[in-house]
Amino acid sequence: MKVNVEPETRAALKPLSEQEVLATLEPVLGTGEPIRGPRALADDWRRFWHLTYNIARNEFKLRFFGSVLGYVWQLVRPLLLFGVLLFVYSVGRFAGKAPHNAVALLAGIVLFTFFAEATSGSVRSVVDRENLVRKIQFPRLVIPLSVVLLASFNLALNLIVVFIFALADGVRPMVSWLELPLILVILVVYCIGWSMLLSALFVKFRDIQPIWEVITQIVFYASGILIPVALLHERLGSTEFHLLMLNPLAILVEQFHHAMIDHGALSAGQVVGGWWQLLEPAGIVFALFVVGFWVFNRSAPLIAENL
Repeated sequence: MKVNVEPETRAALKPLSEQEVLATLEPVLGTGEPIRGPRALADDWRRFWHLTYNIARNEFKLRFFGSVLGYVWQLVRPLLLFGVLLFVYSVGRFAGKAPHNAVALLAGIVLFTFFAEATSGSVRSVVDRENLVRKIQFPRLVIPLSVVLLASFNLALNLIVVFIFALADGVRPMVSWLELPLILVILVVYCIGWSMLLSALFVKFRDIQPIWEVITQIVFYASGILIPVALLHERLGSTEFHLLMLNPLAILVEQFHHAMIDHGALSAGQVVGGWWQLLEPAGIVFALFVVGFWVFNRSAPLIAENL
């Protein structure tokens, strides 16, 4: 049976050409523009922090899954490093001139371990979760933040050990302990800035990982953990010492020592010549956080495409 179709209807039913399809979609997608994925942040902050916490908690559980000693292994690395350095430098800084030097060494190692774990773990964090990034819609900033939060869990547990060592060594509670939360918050913000920047850059530049491994070792020796900052002040010129104290980790380690272990030791402000001098490392922490967020937020919608 033959059906008569009007010419106007036949023209409407005619398949569209490729050029006509692109012309139809151009107002929606834009010709040549990549499809943008989820942003770095989300409008629902409750969901954002819920995702961050759960990823960090699951990683923490999986790290010690099936282990007999569990968390004890988390202490092995800083304690072994502490033991080796304490033995090697037993005739130097730790000979007994200043009180509680062994505790100061352990505290410095614990703070640096957190810095190294949070930043080094963030470098590959986005790339290692490629399957998750490609398949699930969620705010991308959750990934590096969960790495820092996981390192914060370990830091909290390690600090308990530091407090136990401190009390056993004769350190008594002081009012200056009230400074410790602020010191730790600044340290966490500093690490978050690095984590956002490194995780975003590594998606395109895979040389970031070996470069950061070298920088991490430099930071360890430039943070006043092994050699007292006061001794460095005596041995270095004013310009070299000024550049050294631009390292926020060195400032935080010194202030942690002053506030928690030995209130008679020089504070960070006294070491650099005045509290106003601390504005420079504080500015570095703030600038790093802003730049890290800007870079990560700018690259977040295109992460899946660039992987």
